[in-house]
Amino acid sequence: MSITELFIRRPVATTLLTIGIVLAGGFAFSHLRVAPLPRVDYPVMRVQAQMAGGSPETMAATVAAPLERHLGQIAGLVTMTSQSSSANTQIILQFDTDRDIDGAARDVQAALNAAHADLPTSLKSNPTYDKFNPADAPILIVGLTSKRYTPGQLYDIANSMISQRLAQLKGVGNVQIGGSSLPAVRVDLNADALFKYGIALEDVRAALSGANANSPKGIIEEGDKRWQLYANDQVLKSDDYSGLVVAYRNGRAIQLSDVATLSDSVETIRAQGLANGEPAVVMIIFKQPNANIVETVDAAKALLPQLQAGLPDGVKMIVAADRSVTIRASLADTERTLVLSVLLVILVVFVFLRNARATLVPSIALPVSLIGTFAAMYLLDYSLDNLSLMALTVATGFVVDDAIVVLENVTRLIEAGKPRLQAAIEGARQVSFTVISMSVSLIAVFLPIMLMTGLVGKIFREFAAVMSLAILISLVVSLTTTATLSAYVLPPAAGKQPGRLSRRVESAFIAVQDLYVRSLAHAMHHKLLVTLSLLVTIGLNVVLFVIVPKGLFPQQDAGLLMGGIQADQAISFQAMRDKLKTAAAIVQADPAVEATIGFTGGRSTNSANVFVSLKPRSERDGVQQVMDRLRPQLSAIAGARLTMFPMQDLFIGGRQSFSQFQYTLQSDSTALLYTWTPKLLAELKNDPIFTDLQTDQQIGGVQSRVVIDRPTAARFNLTPEIVDATLYDAFGERQVSTIYKEINQYHVVMGLAPQDLEDPSSLSKIYVSTSGLSASGSSSTNFAGGTATSGSSSSGTSSSSAKNQSTNSIATSSSSASSGSAISTSSETMIPLGAFARFEEGATPVQVNHQDGFAASTISFNLATGHTLDEAVTAIARAEQTIHLPTSVHGAFAGTASSFQQALRAEVILIIVALFTVYAVLGILYESWIHPLTILSTLPSAGVGAVLALLISGTEFSIIALIGVILLIGIVKKNAIMMIDFALTATRTEVMSAEEAILKACRLRFRPIMMTTFSAVLGAVPLLLDSGEGSELRRPLGIAIIGGLLVSQVLTLYTTPVVYVLLDRFHLRGRSPLPQALPKAE
Repeated sequence: MSITELFIRRPVATTLLTIGIVLAGGFAFSHLRVAPLPRVDYPVMRVQAQMAGGSPETMAATVAAPLERHLGQIAGLVTMTSQSSSANTQIILQFDTDRDIDGAARDVQAALNAAHADLPTSLKSNPTYDKFNPADAPILIVGLTSKRYTPGQLYDIANSMISQRLAQLKGVGNVQIGGSSLPAVRVDLNADALFKYGIALEDVRAALSGANANSPKGIIEEGDKRWQLYANDQVLKSDDYSGLVVAYRNGRAIQLSDVATLSDSVETIRAQGLANGEPAVVMIIFKQPNANIVETVDAAKALLPQLQAGLPDGVKMIVAADRSVTIRASLADTERTLVLSVLLVILVVFVFLRNARATLVPSIALPVSLIGTFAAMYLLDYSLDNLSLMALTVATGFVVDDAIVVLENVTRLIEAGKPRLQAAIEGARQVSFTVISMSVSLIAVFLPIMLMTGLVGKIFREFAAVMSLAILISLVVSLTTTATLSAYVLPPAAGKQPGRLSRRVESAFIAVQDLYVRSLAHAMHHKLLVTLSLLVTIGLNVVLFVIVPKGLFPQQDAGLLMGGIQADQAISFQAMRDKLKTAAAIVQADPAVEATIGFTGGRSTNSANVFVSLKPRSERDGVQQVMDRLRPQLSAIAGARLTMFPMQDLFIGGRQSFSQFQYTLQSDSTALLYTWTPKLLAELKNDPIFTDLQTDQQIGGVQSRVVIDRPTAARFNLTPEIVDATLYDAFGERQVSTIYKEINQYHVVMGLAPQDLEDPSSLSKIYVSTSGLSASGSSSTNFAGGTATSGSSSSGTSSSSAKNQSTNSIATSSSSASSGSAISTSSETMIPLGAFARFEEGATPVQVNHQDGFAASTISFNLATGHTLDEAVTAIARAEQTIHLPTSVHGAFAGTASSFQQALRAEVILIIVALFTVYAVLGILYESWIHPLTILSTLPSAGVGAVLALLISGTEFSIIALIGVILLIGIVKKNAIMMIDFALTATRTEVMSAEEAILKACRLRFRPIMMTTFSAVLGAVPLLLDSGEGSELRRPLGIAIIGGLLVSQVLTLYTTPVVYVLLDRFHLRGRSPLPQALPKAE
């Protein structure tokens, strides 16, 4: 007794087991994690270091380079990129996908510890690291607004009361705060007053540092009492500093308020944030690698009401962007597509069988197979995402095939007059090998996908696994539940006669079948012509694959635009702030925009980050149309450019950019990069394929150079160390003291007054002395000179006149007020900076970039509407040849574009491996070298149909389309298996020629072949017609499957029988299945 017969004869047990599968799947479905894509991310970490006042070149040389030397030795590191800008260095470490991020974090910490001795002592704090990718899209953006509180106070609330609570949530990688900075006591020094009283900048810094302390003071014990010592050693507010004595002149105490303006302000005034055009502090929440987006966002949103309740009155918290909304909408749309596919497949079965009771059998088997797959997914810790649901949608046309084959054969035997129970047992036994062959060979198609390496391979591994699970479960269900239902549900042969409509449909089907049989007989007499058509089809595959536009992943419309403003490299903060306001107003006015978030300041002085949340898909145009509409309006902003790209669920890489794709140039020579990057950029701008072109090579900043005459400085007993310290005091927004409060720490920031920071000529007001450094107690030899920013390009003081004038104006503390700021020497002599240095103006990098320890420049770009990444790859190679790029400068794609190149190289190999795997499985099943080739001959027509459909619809050949082609390998060979398996059996048992056997097989298997094909086609139709959230991801799969099936269905009905007859002439040993594996033909 076979397993199938055992289940047929025990209907109660079969029914209970089927119910058990449904209950297990239903429970699993309600507990599956929800995500946009499978949980696969590159382990990415960010290392940050800050040094106030440090120029980009100083940060790159003294901070980035030592860190890179140590971090570059970590095992599993794939790419290391760094960006050094004013006062900040950021290093992005991207590890191999197999690297455990917690283990990598331990290695990063060890590397930072080892690098500590090589870092400058002027770093206020040690470098820090985060487990998140700053180039990834945020999962949640929250804004804080208030009409009562200042931006600095809002920043303090966000930093002290909100961000730490959010960062504690599972899955949150980083909470970035923009739009302002922490509150601080600002000491804006008056250069003229300092000169008047002969007070050194370093003297002021030393006084401020000494006036504020919070050190241990000890205890006093007497008998049984104990006193904790306290002193009013902390100065908490700006008013408390006004009476601080910084010096005595002629017996008079000079207070800080005499030489400076004090205010309770912020650490840096060069920061601005906007939310829908209003001033705001912005909190941008990023996830950790491999964290579940929906779960993390849900946890954060559940916490927000509690946080809002604890905020001061007048502070409003708004959610400006939420990725979970579009993710849920996309999954809901995919679920609707799945349900529609199931209904269409059941409709196909009903049309062909025209019997409600017969249709009930696959109507039960199909949902049971799909629901049972949820249970397997739960056990494997898979998520309910777009790819897994898409796999089940496509599988709808597969899993019903097994049930159709069993049902159709049992129905045929019942109509032949056999009892239902006997017909079910014999019918299931006859096609069991066919069903197993179809299922196993189909699973074999997915083995290469499951063995793919890299990020793309890991993503689609879950897709292939879900498909394979669904097919395996459907195989079991078809040989158990379907066979049992056929025995007890199908009507007996003497049942109700079909109606008039049913008879007409049946007559029409028989007429089509007869027409096919006659045309097939005609084709058998023209085998050469049919064979030539097959060869032409094979050649067309190669030609079409070469010409079809290619891409990595379909461009998604997730309702969120990311980007930023890139302005002139010498722009002032005030001008940058105005351009941000202008750009944000233009974007916010668009009818498709829900919210606009922007902020500037901090790491880069000439750029601003912008995030745009769009309205629901039903209320607006597509994201590409919105971008095309905004682009000309934004390009009208003088001296600045706002570029954006749509957020994608699949993001590859760790390089931050305002455009979607990146191409990186590297060289041992920075000068070569500075020469050839602009040339390549200019050449690419002439190509209509590209839009939003820009580069992170920013060498047009304005630099005020202090060129020290070392012999002259030595005569004044001055060293570069003393000069650097003085410049840092004046221009570096130097944090000179720390104020400790209950839940946070704040700083005292010292520098010249704002009016003295607006022109490089302020350098002529600086006086230096040897006593300044001794007072500070500093021993650093790596002070970073501060920057004097200007909205104009006015030149500095000429070197000769400055030096002559300054040398003649060396003053003492008794000098009257003059234009200058002094530091007195031990003899109270003030040395003008111009007395031993000249001032020059030149260009300087605004940002210094490294990749893997070498200098690098990255060109970022978006694709113009109608163009693909494949075209961009070719265009860049052509541009390099046009400008004759030297071999000493080499380029490579980064991020998504790099993964596209790797995937492109792997596509052909993947298809070949899939074909060989199927051939091997079929050879094992049929114990034949020849007939697996007969079955595989069905595939070229499917490839032609798929690529033609993509070309006609204007869809690029992406990884999704490639998966569709691989699926076609499994679908179309099913038809051949049904023909070949029957013909081989008939040849052996009924003493027929190969041609007679294949003709009979084609006639008897025509109905199930048409049923399975139409089931697969209609199962994919919802993917093709879908226009909801995330439909961009599903549509290429539907196009490829439907196009391939329609073409292959027409051609393979003729080519497969002809190829079978031709190959059958090769009498090789083992050309047919093993006798014991072959059922008796009926």
